[in-house]
Amino acid sequence: MSRGGPHRDGGPGSAGPVTADGERRTRGWQDNLREYALDVRAGVRDGERGPLLVIAGLIVIWIVFQGLDDKFLSPRNLSNLSVDIVGTGLVAVGIVFVLLIREIDLSVGSVSGLAGAAFAVLNVNHGVPEWLAVIVAVAVGTAVGAFHGVFHAWLGVPAFVVTLAGLLIWNGLTLYLLGASGTINIDEEGLVASLTSHHFGDDLAAYAVAALGTAGYVLAARRRRSRHRAAGMPFRSEGEIWLRTGLLAVVAFAAAVTLNRFQGLPLALLIFLVVLVVSDYVLRRTRYGRRVFALGGGVEAARRAGIGVERVRVAMFMVSGTLAAVGGLFVASGLTSASPTTARAAGSGMLLINAIAAAVIGGTSLFGGRGSPWSVLLGVVVIQSIASGMGLLGVQDAVQFMITGGVLLAAVAADALSRRAQARRGRP
Repeated sequence: MSRGGPHRDGGPGSAGPVTADGERRTRGWQDNLREYALDVRAGVRDGERGPLLVIAGLIVIWIVFQGLDDKFLSPRNLSNLSVDIVGTGLVAVGIVFVLLIREIDLSVGSVSGLAGAAFAVLNVNHGVPEWLAVIVAVAVGTAVGAFHGVFHAWLGVPAFVVTLAGLLIWNGLTLYLLGASGTINIDEEGLVASLTSHHFGDDLAAYAVAALGTAGYVLAARRRRSRHRAAGMPFRSEGEIWLRTGLLAVVAFAAAVTLNRFQGLPLALLIFLVVLVVSDYVLRRTRYGRRVFALGGGVEAARRAGIGVERVRVAMFMVSGTLAAVGGLFVASGLTSASPTTARAAGSGMLLINAIAAAVIGGTSLFGGRGSPWSVLLGVVVIQSIASGMGLLGVQDAVQFMITGGVLLAAVAADALSRRAQARRGRP
């Protein structure tokens, strides 16, 4: 948000200079664009990390891989990319909730594997209907999150220790459930398999989502502007709102065109976007969300404000466990199976590292109190773009691990430098 308040003539947060009768003149789009660029530059100088830096990095990644392999930006590969991001992305959204309260959940990879195994065992081995097996698998993730939250919030065990133990426990339980049966193949025509295989072939579906997303953004932005202006708080200018809306529309409809050139809008991507919208609404538009950010700002201050710190902590771990389980079902859907090999891979940390990297690269702070579910979208696209590009080039896994680790380290370092720069300027 622009830091200039409504009282500043021509400032970044104003709609234009004030005339003699107190009304603001409407600025031209050139003035709004220039002011927005200056505001972004000031934010970077002050240590703020905005999405523009991530977008710039993503563009560089796409240009490099497209230059190395012209199939990278093909509709087929980008459509596959939009599906591949969902499993990790859902896990990363849960990670955001925990990071916002200055904690960490190291068990999400194992929980996702456990959910996939639980579904496969119930549905395939015991004949439980798919819809019921899905509910049980997700409930398992919620229960695991509650277990971690109780140990941390009420017994005082550090979250790092609780979830590290959980990583081992739930990974072991997954291997035990699969046991002698080994790999369990799920129905390729069933409910779970369709999560990643189904596409809306009608072009109208992708265009409708792009239009609804753009319209929803501009309505929410204008409503927020009106509320902030009425309360005497800093607010975005009309020009900046329409500039952002235009950029969003270009990206959204370009994505729709690309998806329609292959098989249409993937169901997995639609579900992911819905989760992002709902999560962002809960965090930014509800009283409970404000409590989460308050807790991330400081435990003692939150207690003095009357916030039930323990209950909020337990709830955040439950959200993390639930979304890890849902993400695990999408991973199982993409593989159409649950196996000891994938369980070990999830439990060994690659899914965990990718989920944390997606959240942090997108702008969620490891130090709590700052972040958004939408940050996951950019972050997971960066992570999966690197994996997709290196997969097309036939790069070995060892190199992929090193590059992903380097990207995560750079994001964490940028976060630390951001906080240090803001601390020097007396900002929280």
